[in-house]
Amino acid sequence: MISNWLASSLARRNIHYGWVMVGVTLLAALISAGTVGAPGVFIVPLQKEFGWSTAEISSALSIRFILFGLMAPFAAALLNRYGLRNVTLTAQLIVVCGLLASLGMTQVWQLVLLWGVVIGIGTGMTALVLGATIAARWFVARRGLVVGILTASVATGQLAFLPLLATLTERYGWRVALGLVCVMLAVAAFAVLMVMCDRPSDVGLRPFGDAGTAPLPAPPPANTPIMAAALGTLRDSSKSSVFWILFATFFVCGASTNGLVQVHLIPMCLDFGIPQVQAASLLAAMGIFDFFGTIVSGWLSDRYDNRWLLFWYYGLRGLSLLFLPFSDFSFYGLSLFAMFYGLDWIATVPPTVRLTAQRFGAERANLVFGWIFAGHQLGAGAAAFGAGLSRTVYQSYLPAFFIAGALCVFAALIALAITRPQPKPAAEPKPAAA
Repeated sequence: MISNWLASSLARRNIHYGWVMVGVTLLAALISAGTVGAPGVFIVPLQKEFGWSTAEISSALSIRFILFGLMAPFAAALLNRYGLRNVTLTAQLIVVCGLLASLGMTQVWQLVLLWGVVIGIGTGMTALVLGATIAARWFVARRGLVVGILTASVATGQLAFLPLLATLTERYGWRVALGLVCVMLAVAAFAVLMVMCDRPSDVGLRPFGDAGTAPLPAPPPANTPIMAAALGTLRDSSKSSVFWILFATFFVCGASTNGLVQVHLIPMCLDFGIPQVQAASLLAAMGIFDFFGTIVSGWLSDRYDNRWLLFWYYGLRGLSLLFLPFSDFSFYGLSLFAMFYGLDWIATVPPTVRLTAQRFGAERANLVFGWIFAGHQLGAGAAAFGAGLSRTVYQSYLPAFFIAGALCVFAALIALAITRPQPKPAAEPKPAAA
């Protein structure tokens, strides 16, 4: 196989194959995330061609966000059961089929089925769980860096392609832009097919940073039913108040990012006379700032109290959303918002993941985080629909931004309600035998 040959070639140059896994996962995550973010460019063209309202289009996007999140805990179980390559390729195939079929849609129900249900399931089959699995299996050293890079790629991918897609849509129509997304997904699928492996042992390696010589333990048997693994984790974790606090804060995180700004910032800018390409460039700039902000957040989460990090992240995000309606949508005001808000876009993920691992254990952290991430996407779905409804009913997006800002302030306060984990008391020494 090409992966074995490539691993041997890299080993001679003292390069671990795990970095190839990071590269191919980064590519797949960027493009898959771009598929999630692309519809923000298409709202206005779809309105002009089919006469659909913002609320109707937003309903399909809200379903996509909800399914994208609800699939997360099952995605972890699928990856464990069927392998990284098989699940990733299947997810990409589902997304491509949904996009190609949507090129001929003419009715709202077709938009809901294809852009909502089909693509929501396809993109949700990997979500953030794939990057977490790569970091856990392939890295011992630099694991935090890998998590930061792959987490940032998801949010960055949702924004980075928007200027290109907006330009193509403006010049050639939304179908050409959608066709480009399909081509990029095919390129990513080919890369996954060629080089992605499940574990370091598949190419005769130990995880990066593992200098041991003892044989690695065999991977656990992958025979647990998917539903049992996911729902059993939900049953156990839902007994903890920490789970519900993290679920609630991540609900607000999704509502104030993916569901609101990612979907509706471009059409809101059009309401204020800002061209679509310029508005898409604003989102792309947020993606660039987000990439660095999330990596720095990972560094901070290793060193400081994660509860206070969440307090500052949500609080500052809330203030930025409340500021936006008063920025007069000038170049200076929007640039300031893009920089400030972009640094905070998904910086909440590293401290949330660390708090999850601390409270629920490393072995179940990915499944528990999958359910917390489902809350993130439920919030995104609610905001995507709610903001569209606000635009349809009140002819303005501003009420949705004020509500999102207030929710962020609320999330900042309840994050501090998470209690510090109590250290286990040391076992008392047994008295010496007489």
